[in-house]
Amino acid sequence: MKMENEFLALNFSEKFATFELRSKIFPETWLKSSFEIQCHCKGEDTELIEDFWSISKIEHLEAIDMGFGILEMENLRLETEFRNVEVNIRVGLEQKEGMAFFQLKMINHGSQPIFIDQLVPLKIKEGSLSLGKSRKPDLTFYSNGWQSWSKTGTFHRGDKQHTTLIGRFQNPQIFNPDTPRHKDGDHFSGDMFGLLCENTQKIGLLAGFISQKMHFGSLETRLSPNPSLRMWANGDHARLDPGESIRTDWACLSFVDLNDHKPIRPYLNTVVKAHKIQAEISVPVGWCSWYHFYQNITQEDIEANLTSVLILKDRVPLPLLQIDDGFETYPGDWFDFVPGFPEGVKPLATKASKADLIPGLWLAPFIVHPKAKLVKDHPEWLLRDKNGKLVSAGFVWNTFTYALDLTHPAALDYACDVIRTAVKEWGFEYLKLDFLYAAALKGQYQNPTKTRAQVLRSGLEALRHAAGKDTIMLACGCPLGSALGLFDAMRIGADVSGYWEPHFPPVSKLLTKEVNMPSARNALQNILTRAPLHRHWWVNDPDCLLVRPDTELSLAEIQSLATAISLTGGSLLVSDDLPSLPEDRLRIAQVLLPVIDQQAQICDLFESQTPSLIRLNLENASGFWYLLAVFNWKDHPADLMFSPQKFNLPLDPIYWYREFWSGEIGKMAMTSPIIFKDVPAHGVRVIAVRQFQPELPTYLGSDIHLSQGFEIGEWKVTANQISLRIDVGRSANGRISIYFPWKA
Repeated sequence: MKMENEFLALNFSEKFATFELRSKIFPETWLKSSFEIQCHCKGEDTELIEDFWSISKIEHLEAIDMGFGILEMENLRLETEFRNVEVNIRVGLEQKEGMAFFQLKMINHGSQPIFIDQLVPLKIKEGSLSLGKSRKPDLTFYSNGWQSWSKTGTFHRGDKQHTTLIGRFQNPQIFNPDTPRHKDGDHFSGDMFGLLCENTQKIGLLAGFISQKMHFGSLETRLSPNPSLRMWANGDHARLDPGESIRTDWACLSFVDLNDHKPIRPYLNTVVKAHKIQAEISVPVGWCSWYHFYQNITQEDIEANLTSVLILKDRVPLPLLQIDDGFETYPGDWFDFVPGFPEGVKPLATKASKADLIPGLWLAPFIVHPKAKLVKDHPEWLLRDKNGKLVSAGFVWNTFTYALDLTHPAALDYACDVIRTAVKEWGFEYLKLDFLYAAALKGQYQNPTKTRAQVLRSGLEALRHAAGKDTIMLACGCPLGSALGLFDAMRIGADVSGYWEPHFPPVSKLLTKEVNMPSARNALQNILTRAPLHRHWWVNDPDCLLVRPDTELSLAEIQSLATAISLTGGSLLVSDDLPSLPEDRLRIAQVLLPVIDQQAQICDLFESQTPSLIRLNLENASGFWYLLAVFNWKDHPADLMFSPQKFNLPLDPIYWYREFWSGEIGKMAMTSPIIFKDVPAHGVRVIAVRQFQPELPTYLGSDIHLSQGFEIGEWKVTANQISLRIDVGRSANGRISIYFPWKA
């Protein structure tokens, strides 16, 4: 059987139910793969592998609009030696993009339940993948983490994927329990989607699921000279009863051009179509209580900062006022308040609304503190293991926590009642919903036919229904795929903190290499590596900006955090005590407003484990310019170089540049790159780059806005005269730089 379009040729072996996918765009680019199902019945493991399969029936389907693309499809029925199991595979080629799609369906025709562990639409063995003609391939693997806080990055041959030293404390929060974590080199895993790259030929293989409604998807690769790649849907030991069937989410494969500055955009757009995502909200901008007050907060603290927000609104407009944790007695008891909030949080929402601010509230509807009254009052709502023991949701609030079993109708009703009350009775218009992974822990669910992905997805759908379509919702601590199409914004990285590395006395030294724990370093990692998701799947939430001088962050580290948050375009929430913030630190936040809200190009995303190069193409009345940033991730001062080649700029022109944090101005060309000497550890240099045209006046930038151009509302050049207008939507003062070709 053969299918093809202008991009791909797909051939099936009817005898063995294996397939070969070849690129028509890239020479010597192909893969050979098979399918696999792992399940068991009556206590005996049963592994259905390609050796047992052949194609017994092929049904051609006309081109069908699947919502995410028009597919020319075939339905394959596989013959196995297990007569009580029917396996069907739908295969399709998208007509406008070079993407192949696969979906497995399993039907139980027997008289006994079947318990499903893995459904595998992709199994590429070593020697069965070619990405071009390179004799010495430079292979990397872009690994996407499971949930908001899980590290995402690109690994090289010789690297080792990080495993935590504090597994019992952290594993439930960070890792999909069915995605393997390997300690040996060259062996990597990821969640939902990944990209296997050959960087000499600049060819990649993207593999991923376009949704996570049915199962959590996992990937695993070995980066040998002949790499392997396996991708599967986690069955979670869910029970498939006689007469019932289960389908995987659609899986897709695509060979991509790594010279394209957005090589995974077709996949991201396919996911958008599959979920009918419309990222129409304005980027949230405001103030958050958490990183100054943490849980030691009172109503008076919120009111003092509300007053400061109003005082500062002309200079630093922060329209969102978000109350974070600390108002409730214990997570789980959401209608009981601590003495610092004697009237609850409703009066604060009312005050914020009357002041024309957006009232926001943090909630964690699926996780439960062990001291919460809910534990004693409704023990049947809590998730347990097969022995009846409460399942740990990880170490939070200095204790091991529990989780609601959302397949218990009353537990889900309670979570929805909390959301409904916060919106419709208390008056909050913005909800930050945290620790959402707790609905997808491994355990013995009351409904054993549901996968963890199904439980979480249905729970999140219920929360959205309870909140209403007009409430702005941010997901945090959430498996990414589960929230698609339901949430307006998504936390995409670890919590920030006032320390560069994880800091938890007295064990801080043991935790410096922990990559998922709160710290500025860890927050910055995913701000960069998940930048492509912004304005595709949602508004990226990079966590808060801290600018106050009394943290352990250096000024250079604060500038790096501000630069990364601003250039990647996501939410901007300041989390300092505004009444006590010095003017020079307030200005760091001020120059980020209005937010840039563009999709940044991370130039070394698929080459570096922690990228260091950002490029934005910007244009307004002042003309076209590039905004470029280079970070020094070393623990000591280092020289940073800018050159047109590093950022894939046109090589012929000579460029003006202006560096924002220092104000340095100069020229750059292919033969004369810029070198900034002794940039502090963890520091950054960010430059606006404009083409040098000796006969034309040129706007070079300012210290008014980090973009060094957004501040220009009008720019007109006539004979020996320039007319310009500064407009940043706030009061501002500063210096602008202009090149004049005219003699005085």
